[in-house]
Amino acid sequence: MDVFSIRLKKLLAENGITMYKLAKDLQCSKQSVCNWCDGISEPKITYLRTLAVYFDVSSDYLLGLENEDGTRNSNIKHYTFNGETHNNTFN
Repeated sequence: MDVFSIRLKKLLAENGITMYKLAKDLQCSKQSVCNWCDGISEPKITYLRTLAVYFDVSSDYLLGLENEDGTRNSNIKHYTFNGETHNNTFN
């Protein structure tokens, strides 16, 4: 399971929000929210921005680029682009 789905489920639980309520509040399908939580798919960037505002967290946190305390996640050692894995040379 990817970081996004883990963090989304955590935020839902911490805030006592159901997937149905989130879908209703975001005006998207419950199936979309279920797929995000199950790691089957990821939201479009517009929903990512909306989720960050909705839960008062950064999009970097949702994507796993930032830790809960707001510091950069130093565990990211590589990234995938166009199906190819690359070393993290952004440090």
